Amino acid sequence: MAFNYYTQVITYIKLRDEPLKITPKEFYISAVEDARIAKNTIGAVLGATNAPGKALPSFLIDIEGGAGAIENFMISTIDADKGKRPVIVKLNRLNVTEVPAGNSMVKGEIKLNTSFYLAKGDYPIHLVDYNANTTYQRKAGPAQQIEPLIRSTLNNCTVYLNKWMNEQAGANIKLAKAFKINFTNYTEPVEGDTIYYNPKRPLTWNDFKGSKPGINHHDAGIFAGLGYEEEKTIENGVIYLTFGMKVYAPKSACWVSPNALTAYNLNHEQRHFDIAKLVAEHYKQAIIAQNPTPDTYDAIISMGYLDALREMNKLQKQYDNETAHSINSYQQQLWDSRIDKELAELKIKGKMI
Repeated sequence: MAFNYYTQVITYIKLRDEPLKITPKEFYISAVEDARIAKNTIGAVLGATNAPGKALPSFLIDIEGGAGAIENFMISTIDADKGKRPVIVKLNRLNVTEVPAGNSMVKGEIKLNTSFYLAKGDYPIHLVDYNANTTYQRKAGPAQQIEPLIRSTLNNCTVYLNKWMNEQAGANIKLAKAFKINFTNYTEPVEGDTIYYNPKRPLTWNDFKGSKPGINHHDAGIFAGLGYEEEKTIENGVIYLTFGMKVYAPKSACWVSPNALTAYNLNHEQRHFDIAKLVAEHYKQAIIAQNPTPDTYDAIISMGYLDALREMNKLQKQYDNETAHSINSYQQQLWDSRIDKELAELKIKGKMI
């Protein structure tokens, strides 16, 4: 027995605005986006017939008001507290199918697929997906009979989101509401080839293990570097970031000519190391000044690091140019005073911070 499963007639199902019996603590639905491939109908159902042995008539169905009605329904069924996290519901699929089950009965299936996004700026953040298959049996008849089933399926979607948000709110970094940063200075338990800046551990000529590079007219050289490492945890919706600053100099990249082993020359190289430390402090200050949040801290740190490297390169060149690589003793004294003054203002000189 064959039957015409689809016709051109569309029957509309009106959703009842019945409040959902949950009060979300963590979110509200700010929008519903229709991402379905087929937007004209949600499927087909079978109607009743008075003619014995005749195929049940099939007709297309849709929600009265379309995607806009679904959006209004999902938004209106729960409290819209704008002080909570705004969530966008992306409707990927809503489909109803029915087949005959004999004796004027039909078997039906409702398939729903949604994706939830946290609304943040121009780029919403994907949170989680929801898939549901609801099966049912009913007596063939008007399409409005399945309205409670469609409504229940949509409501279950919101209940799922509420449960997920309650479970994830405190520990999921995507849902973090606050950000706190703690700066530390990286130190190595046992010193190896790399020296990490410590005002209690100044450079010595024994640290200059490298060979003089190719053609070089200077008496000594130090490679002062800047880096960092991060350790991140999240507790009760707060991101705690421990930011370990690394101001370092590899011994294998530091070199000195045998005829240049003087305290004056060593001081010049130490000042290169001090400048790197000052730039690191400027970097920290720049991060704090921008008041990083869970949404901005990553970009602030990344862009700030590039700015710090540019600043360090500029200052190191300026220092060498003005002191003529230590030959100009007057300028060397001025730079010594300038560096010592800032080290003291930052409470770096004389003690570890």
